[in-house]
Amino acid sequence: MLEVEQAKLALEQTDPEIFRLIKEEERYQFETVRLIPSENYASAAVMQATGSVLTNKYSEGYPGKRYYEGQRYIDQIETLVQERAKALFGVEHANVQPYSGSPANMAVYYALLEPGETIMGMSLPHGGHLTHGWNVNFSARFYRAVQYTVHPETHRIDYDQVRELARKERPKIIVSGATAYPREFDFKTLGEIAREVEAYFLADISHIAGLVVAGVHPHPVPHAGVVTTTIHKTLRGPRGAMILCRQEHADAIDRAVFPALQGGPHNHTTAAIGVALREAATEEFREYARQVVRNAKALAGELLERGFRLISGGTDNHLILIDLTNKGIFGKKGAQALDRAGIVCNYNPIPYDPRKPFSPSGIRIGTPAVTSRGMGEAEMRQIAAWMDQVIAAPEDAELAVRVRGEVRELCRAFPAPGITVTDG
Repeated sequence: MLEVEQAKLALEQTDPEIFRLIKEEERYQFETVRLIPSENYASAAVMQATGSVLTNKYSEGYPGKRYYEGQRYIDQIETLVQERAKALFGVEHANVQPYSGSPANMAVYYALLEPGETIMGMSLPHGGHLTHGWNVNFSARFYRAVQYTVHPETHRIDYDQVRELARKERPKIIVSGATAYPREFDFKTLGEIAREVEAYFLADISHIAGLVVAGVHPHPVPHAGVVTTTIHKTLRGPRGAMILCRQEHADAIDRAVFPALQGGPHNHTTAAIGVALREAATEEFREYARQVVRNAKALAGELLERGFRLISGGTDNHLILIDLTNKGIFGKKGAQALDRAGIVCNYNPIPYDPRKPFSPSGIRIGTPAVTSRGMGEAEMRQIAAWMDQVIAAPEDAELAVRVRGEVRELCRAFPAPGITVTDG
């Protein structure tokens, strides 16, 4: 702790402007209910590794095959993190160098496809990710992209439609994964479809990786040849990513990450990934992940009771997608009103949304961060009550001030991991 305080003192003396803004963000994260499902709280240990002397190193290559000397400890760290990833996810090979999720997916495409070959992924407005073939992304510019959607009534993936589209388009790779899909993925069926059309199957589990390793979401590894994930969402790690694959793809994946797409790995991030993986291998983490899902279901149930329209009718995982149309308010205005009241979410398109992406019909919320603070079902009911009040009166400044004060008091009762805030 003394080292941390000394580091903060050094920053305050060197750059008081940046120091002040970081402290304000720290307080903001401490005093608000953070419901963005892609955000979480990393532990003090993860943050300590991220801010370590490893940021001083440059290490092009892989353990035992570097282009720089002085790698004796870096090699040990990266090898240890690889082994932890392989053990936790039950895979044959792990590359822990990707800088983030998008470069990880790019590396998979680079390794397995030729330019112009076909990617089949979930449509972005239906819950998918930009790198799964959306038209403004590299994945649609350098490859031929086709998109599957959710059913217009159930808002769930129609696997018969996926199979029909795959038979018609003959993709080279089928991608699963989402940023706003509140239901489980049927990896077994997707793997069968991929084999049927002789395609690779990539499971992007960036949002649900923590749920997968805890056993509260189906596991993709028996069915997908390649799995990608970020670390900072339900895994509660640093901003980084991994590619997990069968041994047959290992060399191609490694060459795609380096030297094709990246230079030296971020060694401080690699070490922090290792810390997060060790934490994720504990029973404490598994209980955390179970509580994430219990909290999401409790929050969804309370919102339904209060007349909110939930896409697909609820949730199986950590996130909830809400259509605010019947509340007489659009997503952006609703998210801004909630933020003023200390409840942080993001506005988000809903499937078949008639509105534009920058002012969509919905908001997206999730429970990873609040669960990391130790909140449970009772707190989810209180959060739903606050949301109901604020959405009903988004322009009520006095209401926003009152709710924000109540939110602050709740947050003080559930300290945020890795953050210490004192009054004054």
